[in-house]
Amino acid sequence: MKLTLSTLRRCFEGAVPAIIATCDNSAVPNVAYLSQVHYMDEEHIALSFQFFNTTRRNILVNPAATILLMDPVTAEQYHLHITYVKTVSEGPLFESMKARLAGIASHSGMSEVFRLKGSDIYRVQRIELIAGAPSPQASPPAPNLLPALRRSMTRLAVCQDLSELLAGTLDCLADEFDMQHAMLLMWDAAGEKLYTVASRGYHHSGVGSEISLGEGIIGVAARERVPIRIGHCATEYLYGRAVRDSYLQRHALIDMEISIPVPGLARSGSQMAVPIAQGERLIGVLYVESPQEMRFSWDDEDALVALTDYLALAITSAERCTELAVEPVEQAVAPTKDVGKAVNVCFYRADQSVFINNDYLIKGVAGAILWKLLCDHSERGRDEFTNRELRHDTSLRLPDVVDNLEARLILLQRRLVERCDALVIEKTGRGRFRLRVAGTLQLREVVA
Repeated sequence: MKLTLSTLRRCFEGAVPAIIATCDNSAVPNVAYLSQVHYMDEEHIALSFQFFNTTRRNILVNPAATILLMDPVTAEQYHLHITYVKTVSEGPLFESMKARLAGIASHSGMSEVFRLKGSDIYRVQRIELIAGAPSPQASPPAPNLLPALRRSMTRLAVCQDLSELLAGTLDCLADEFDMQHAMLLMWDAAGEKLYTVASRGYHHSGVGSEISLGEGIIGVAARERVPIRIGHCATEYLYGRAVRDSYLQRHALIDMEISIPVPGLARSGSQMAVPIAQGERLIGVLYVESPQEMRFSWDDEDALVALTDYLALAITSAERCTELAVEPVEQAVAPTKDVGKAVNVCFYRADQSVFINNDYLIKGVAGAILWKLLCDHSERGRDEFTNRELRHDTSLRLPDVVDNLEARLILLQRRLVERCDALVIEKTGRGRFRLRVAGTLQLREVVA
C-alpha cells in the first residue's frame, strides 16, 4: 500500500507524542517533542508554534526537518521529511490548532504555558516506514462508520419537516454513532449568534440558549466554517461551566432567569463542533461531546462532516417547502374570552423579550412572534396562523437576510413546553400551526 498522509491520520491524534529533528547552519542537530502535528491535506502538515526555542530558530535558518511519528495501534513508526513553508496566526487552521492545544494544555496542567503563537505549515517531501510490531495493549481497529452514515441518511430522508429532521438527527447520533450528548444550533445572521434548537443527553435542554460568534468551540467552528475536534478536557471551551454560572446568577437575582444557560457536561473529555453550511451560507452548528477523552477520531469527524452536508441540504429543502405551502383564507373570528387562571405576559420592545408570570421565556425574533400571536388571539380571537403571514408581517422586524422562520417557531414551541403549560403551539400542516391558550391573557407592553 502506498504511504500517504491520509493513511497515517491515526498518528496525528496525539496518543503518542511526535518528535522533530532540526539542525542549524553549522549542522548541529536538535531533537524536541511536539505538542501536536496537524493533518492538512495529502501534501501538508502543520506544527504548533508556541515558543521561540532552538527548533524554531533552526527552522528559520534551515527549513528542512524530520518528524518521527508512531501509530498508536500498530506501533509502526514513520519518518516524515518536511520543508517549512510559512506561519499563519489567524484563520481556520490556526483556530482549530488553538482549540486542540487548549485541550492538551488543560490535560497536562500547562494551560498558562501552552499558548499558540502560530501554525507552522510544512510540505511533506517524503514518507518512510520504520518496521514495527502491533502493541500488545493496542485497541482494536475502529468500526467502519460508512454503514452508520448510510443508515442515518436513510432515516433522515423520510422526515417531513424541520422539527422531525432535528429530532431525527439527534436520534441517529445516539443510535448509529453512540454519541449520547449533542446539540443542534441555528445561525441568527442578524444578531450574529447561534441559538440552541435541540439537544440530547443533558439535565436541561438549553433550548433558546445563545452562543456568540467566536465563543468556545461552537462559536469558533461557526466563525471559521471549519470542524474543530478536541480530545482532552479544555477548561476554556467547557459549556458546563456556563450552566453553573447561569444557575448562580439566577439565584442571586431571586430566581428570576434573565438568560438561558447553554447545556454541557461539567467536565467534557472530548468535544467536536461541525458547521452546517451550504456554500457561503452558514445554517448552524452540530456539536457533540463525551466524558471520555479521545472519544472522537478522524473517522468520526469525516462522518459528521458528511452528515452535516446532507443536513444542510435537507434543512434548505424543508425551508423551501414550508414557505411554498398554500396559505388558507383567513376567516373572520370574533374575540373569545379564555377561561382559567390568569396568564400575565409582559413584552419588552427594546430586545423583544417576553416574560410570563414574571418568568423569562424568550427574546428576539421568537419573542416578537409570540407577542404578535398573543395580540391577535386577544384582540381578534385568532388561533390559526401560517408561516407565510409571519414572514410578510413587517411589524415583526424579521431580518432581511435568509433566516429559518420554522426554526424560530420550533424554538418557541419547545420553550413553551418547558416553561408555560398555559400556552401551546401545535403544528396543523405544512407551514401552518395553532395557538392554544388555557387561561385568561393579561398583556402588557413596555416600550422604553
